[in-house]
Amino acid sequence: MPNNPRDDLIDILEAVSRAQLNTLRRLRRSARQAGLPVGAKSPKSMSQVDMAYDILRGAGRPMHISDIMSLVAKRHGVTLDRESIVSAITKRVARKDRFMRTGPNMFSALPEIER
Repeated sequence: MPNNPRDDLIDILEAVSRAQLNTLRRLRRSARQAGLPVGAKSPKSMSQVDMAYDILRGAGRPMHISDIMSLVAKRHGVTLDRESIVSAITKRVARKDRFMRTGPNMFSALPEIER
């Protein structure tokens, strides 16, 4: 019995539709498991330097790196590597990018410039 092209086309469209539906259901499940609305940006997408800057800006005063790391862990749930974050912030200090050094292992956010 010869294959009917119409039936073949319907079988292909049905398989594609089923695959698309499965993909959509998988995306919905993963968004629910993450506890985020679909399309929302994950807080973990914030860089470690951004987290440190967030802490310093909120504090409004110079802070020791140990205090910054402690508050990042509490607020963002991330444990920072001390040497890495000090190195990253020090590089920003040298470029005068968001941070300034106020003492040994003490950092502050640069005042925001009006534009």
